Amino acid sequence: MSMILARAVTLTSALILAACAQAQNAQPESASTTPAAAAATRTPAATDAAALKQAIAGTWRDPANVARDRYRHPYETLTFFGIAPTHTVVEITPGGGWYAEILAPYLRDSGSYVAAVVDPAAVPADGGRDYQQKSKSGLEEKFAAAPPQFDQVKLVGFDPKAPVLGPPGSADRVLTFRNVHNWRNNGSAEGLFKAFFAVLKRGGVLGVVEHRAKNDVAANDDSGYVGQAQVIGLAEGAGFKLEQASEINANPKDSKDHPEGVWTLPPSNRHADSDKAKYQAIGESDRMTLRFVKP
Repeated sequence: MSMILARAVTLTSALILAACAQAQNAQPESASTTPAAAAATRTPAATDAAALKQAIAGTWRDPANVARDRYRHPYETLTFFGIAPTHTVVEITPGGGWYAEILAPYLRDSGSYVAAVVDPAAVPADGGRDYQQKSKSGLEEKFAAAPPQFDQVKLVGFDPKAPVLGPPGSADRVLTFRNVHNWRNNGSAEGLFKAFFAVLKRGGVLGVVEHRAKNDVAANDDSGYVGQAQVIGLAEGAGFKLEQASEINANPKDSKDHPEGVWTLPPSNRHADSDKAKYQAIGESDRMTLRFVKP
């Protein structure tokens, strides 16, 4: 009887140890949707890096845009935001399409690039409608002129007062480059950040690049700079969590006290010809680069 009991105890112990090991190795069913799991996949794999570098090196890019790579650091910036070729990426007000030239072909085959622009019809005739129409038409012409790169682009118009950027939870990434100062000036910033949150999937990322002020600035400040804490406050107020800040686009040479604000510096160069060398030596503005996650 003692031998039988000993064998039973040994077998029971073995089963308990096996169960413990299995429990330790098990992953929660929802792990793939947690922000931590999303962060683990945020850095592109080597094949993604190669594809991104290929898009940045594309011969279709405007030479004037390529010349600004040394200031805007597209590879480092998009890698920091974790842009994979399979993602649905919404870029807010892409302007002349600087990043569209990279993102659209990079996402063309396996993902989706969405250019979200202000709907001119939603803007009063005396409130910038012509400007918004010119911007929208310029993008449409750019995309139509190069089907191999832009034939899969989706153009979405939104009302700044009630922005909807796509179906809720449909985007992997929302990106905005040097726009927040405009939104603070016209009172649309809070609504837009809420729209970013709505369109993103759980675990999705909001990437923000913005001219960085020395300190907080008034909402009607016309320098083009914004306090970093103010941008973080807007995102957190919409529900986001700041995951990481980067100095990828920092410029310590920028004193941020120029006569025409950020527009004194390249590429706008609003200054006297006699000051050209001075401002070229500074380069483009000092910029914050922030990555937020939707919990």
